[in-house]
Amino acid sequence: MRTRLHMAGIVTAALCSILHPQRLPAQVPFDATLALETFDRAWQIVYDTHFDTTFNGVDWVALRDELRPRVQSASALGELRGTIREMLDRLGQSHFALIPKEVADTLDPAKGDPSAEVGDLGLEMRFVGDQLVVTTVDPDGPADRAGVRPGWVVTAVNDDRVSDLMERVRNAESRRPLDLLVWGAVQRRLQGPPHTPARVEFLDAGDAPTVRELTRRPAPGDAVKLGNLPTIFARFGAQRHPTPDGGSVGLLWFNAWMMPIMRQFDQAVDQYRDADGIVIDLRGNGGGVGAMIMGLAGHFIDDRESLGVMRTRTTTLQFVTNPRRVSTAGERVTPYAGPVAVLTDRLSASASEVFAGGMQAVSRVRVFGTATAGAVLPASMDRLPNGDVLYHAFGEFETVTGIRLEGRGVVPDEAVALTRPDLLAGRDAVLEAALRWIAHQRRDAP
Repeated sequence: MRTRLHMAGIVTAALCSILHPQRLPAQVPFDATLALETFDRAWQIVYDTHFDTTFNGVDWVALRDELRPRVQSASALGELRGTIREMLDRLGQSHFALIPKEVADTLDPAKGDPSAEVGDLGLEMRFVGDQLVVTTVDPDGPADRAGVRPGWVVTAVNDDRVSDLMERVRNAESRRPLDLLVWGAVQRRLQGPPHTPARVEFLDAGDAPTVRELTRRPAPGDAVKLGNLPTIFARFGAQRHPTPDGGSVGLLWFNAWMMPIMRQFDQAVDQYRDADGIVIDLRGNGGGVGAMIMGLAGHFIDDRESLGVMRTRTTTLQFVTNPRRVSTAGERVTPYAGPVAVLTDRLSASASEVFAGGMQAVSRVRVFGTATAGAVLPASMDRLPNGDVLYHAFGEFETVTGIRLEGRGVVPDEAVALTRPDLLAGRDAVLEAALRWIAHQRRDAP
């Protein structure tokens, strides 16, 4: 099996499966010859396909010589997997991971899709300092009906305490950011089959411990498969929102770059062509299909303009905008020329970063919020001899101004920190900053 994920951005979904795999069946036999073959194949794939022949400063041959003896002396599958993961971690880059066979098999479309039966609790959360804080509660979702509110702190899910997960991840000495790893661990525990219970412990607005017994709902959105990643439930929202000076903006939000979103985005732009500005909220959007970037950007640029370039060992791909001059109703239009704001946070990744960073580089948008994940690399999935799957990057992206977003992320034009007092007060400070800017642009327009 080989699956190529161009701008394969659903980083958080992949991390959840990779960091917390299903438990192995008891008495799994260990084949030492197969283990060595698997390690060698994983090393060779990266050696043959990594876009950087210096391997981000790692002596890849010396690393193989260092780690291979561990596999030769290994007596359990966990030792093999731990060694391969250490090898990938040494690169210090996103989109490199090992997915166990028992997890990969449940994600393989050829073997059905049990992951389609996913339920959630209707809330989102982010780290604010060292606390995992609820940032959004879906109206009439399980959390909302139970009285959970933005600003509450998640302290435990079922029998797993967030503080214990943080300590466990910290002791693992992974090179991946601790906050994203713990977020993924808690997110996985919040999800589960629809109509099943979850016991969640919080600190409420007054820091009083409180417990909610919640029942998962079927995950909302359009179920979409991207390669062999878990089913993604693509969601889109749009509304007209007032600005402080009495104007209005079109506020557009979507959680993943998936094809069902494209038609909805097109229709929303048509609906808000008369607005004083458009706000594109990419907070929490982990990426997806990178090819969508060029068409979506064409709603706002009336020319074929490069946003940047993706390079692999053998090819170069320019991300050139495709101006949108026909509406969804078939009428002639010009791309939207008003101010465009983009909202980002730590979970904005991959395709979201390429769009935000590329549009920022050509001065077509103003970015608000916090720096993005810095996880931009397009990746592939390859089956290894023992059935595990190697998830590995094969390219890099650079904006037209020469900025490499991997590891750096998109730095906002206007940094706005997420704070718990704002959330408890019902304020969205990032959106408010974008609305003020659009109002200022409206005031100064001819």
